[in-house]
Amino acid sequence: MLQNSDSCLETWMGQEALAEAMIPVIGRLYRENNVVTSIHGRSLTNTSTMNILKAHRFARRVSKEELLLEETAPLLDNLARLQLGSAEIDIGRLNQRFKDAGNGASLEQFLRAELAEILGKRGDDRTATDVVLYGFGRIGRLVARLLVEKAGSGRGLRLRAIVVRRGSENDLSKRASLLRRDSVHGSFAGTIRINEDTNTITANGVRVQVIYSNNPATVDYTAYGINNALVVDNTGLWRDAEGLSQHLKSKGVARVLLTAPGKGDVKNIVHGINHGTIADTDRIVSAASCTTNAITPVLKAINDRFGVIHGHVETVHSFTNDQNLIDNFHKGDRRGRSAALNMVITETGAAKAVSKALPELLGKLTGSSIRVPTPDVSLAILNLSLENGTTKDEVNKYLREMSLHSEVRNQIDFIDSPEVVSTDFVGSRRTGIIDGLATVSTDKNLILYVWYDNEFGYSCQVVRVMEEMAGANRPSFPVTDVVQEAMSVLAALGTA
Repeated sequence: MLQNSDSCLETWMGQEALAEAMIPVIGRLYRENNVVTSIHGRSLTNTSTMNILKAHRFARRVSKEELLLEETAPLLDNLARLQLGSAEIDIGRLNQRFKDAGNGASLEQFLRAELAEILGKRGDDRTATDVVLYGFGRIGRLVARLLVEKAGSGRGLRLRAIVVRRGSENDLSKRASLLRRDSVHGSFAGTIRINEDTNTITANGVRVQVIYSNNPATVDYTAYGINNALVVDNTGLWRDAEGLSQHLKSKGVARVLLTAPGKGDVKNIVHGINHGTIADTDRIVSAASCTTNAITPVLKAINDRFGVIHGHVETVHSFTNDQNLIDNFHKGDRRGRSAALNMVITETGAAKAVSKALPELLGKLTGSSIRVPTPDVSLAILNLSLENGTTKDEVNKYLREMSLHSEVRNQIDFIDSPEVVSTDFVGSRRTGIIDGLATVSTDKNLILYVWYDNEFGYSCQVVRVMEEMAGANRPSFPVTDVVQEAMSVLAALGTA
């Protein structure tokens, strides 16, 4: 029966009321228990009523049905009563598991069994790790936003300082302003205060010391109460072990993470692919590049299923701060020409860098890049020759399932809208979004189009690597059963 306009509005208002009532529960779980809630990877913490409703609507991509607030609201209420320890809980997946495998148990009984590991352990028992951002450019400021967003109880990763070269007499206020306002990513979600006397910026209660230095080897971080710090080098000035080891000479530094491709024997980590290779003895690690992070999970998925003989990666990449706004001298070829007016052919090491995270593709990929006059969001075009033939429908179905039910679901996303363009992916927390309608498949030749927010999506990967290095990961629920997830993908493809 068709609803009239009044009943449609009444239903919507009821849904709004349910979502509004969920916000304080989500907030309490976060502040008091350090429990981060989400729906199929869409975070609910510090979000709005509309975003909660949109997250529930998104769930139909997973279960073919919209997630009902009438189901998730009582689930959240039960979680709030269980005195849980620190965790990341996907209530969309948890609700689906209850419906599929509750076996007649009450919701509370199911949750007690499912979350037994953290039951009654209210609070955050993680060790706090001091973090220093060395450099405060595009990636540094976005990583800062993410660390403030994840601050919770102050355990886990704790942003303590940024190190920059003094640019002007009012440097502190300018740094704070750049954190507060961003032409691409919008305003900072919260409040920012500066203290000229202590040279600090306080963002949503997180007090950050601003340190001025031109030398990574001579900063005494212990003078600011910072110890055993993880230094995140966002400058890109040093990319090998010798250069980056300068940080380790400063008092209070334990480990270093580079937000650019590492050279020599520096490990290049793409979270979701080879983060398990980070050892306690690794004092210097690289988070690779934005493009490498965007394409490696997709390439692994394709190689695992169809086998990659060889391929070429072409990135249509937004211009970066390295290029000139108008024509002027630049040591790099073509990069001296106006970034705002031209498409600029340049080089990329991303294709070769893939093999550092995915050795089975060593020598199988080439790559090049075209810089274009957009400030953010890039597009990687993967032209692959496969061992096993496939069709557009088969490969799209497979990649969609991988984005929902695999170990790389935090990295890969999938979309099949005929109307999306680059700005639709600003702020994406996934590192690569497959544009299913653009896929071209002719038996053993496959072309994939992968969008990626080369700033924010990459920054999310950087934080994931930081958490891995610091041992600051919250346990995730429901617990992933790798075998079951693989069976889910195969079943969806009709090959189980």
